[in-house]
Formats: sequence, C-alpha cells, structure tokens
Amino acid sequence: MVAIGQTYKRDLPPYSTVFWYYKQWCEDGILDPIMANLHQGVREQVKKNHSGQP
Repeated sequence: MVAIGQTYKRDLPPYSTVFWYYKQWCEDGILDPIMANLHQGVREQVKKNHSGQP
C-alpha cells in the first residue's frame, strides 16, 4: 500500500494544509450534506440506467 503523502500531487497545497481543512470540515459537519447529496445523485443515476432511461 502506498502512503498518501507519496502520491500527493505537487500542484496542490501541502498535505498538512489540506488535512487541516478536511478535519475542520468534518468537525463542522460540512462534508456530511455534501456526501449525502453526491450519494443521492449516484443512486438516481443508477436507477435511471437500470430503467433504460438516459
């Protein structure tokens, strides 16, 4: 398994900065509604694909 720091892109801020924001967003509950919205969108897309709709 490759450590996340080894695969981190160079055009992004330092890993520690990104992780700090991630922790803040988790603590503030910001990521939960985003993930719920994304999950719902995927579920709707899968449902459309199974029913033959575009």
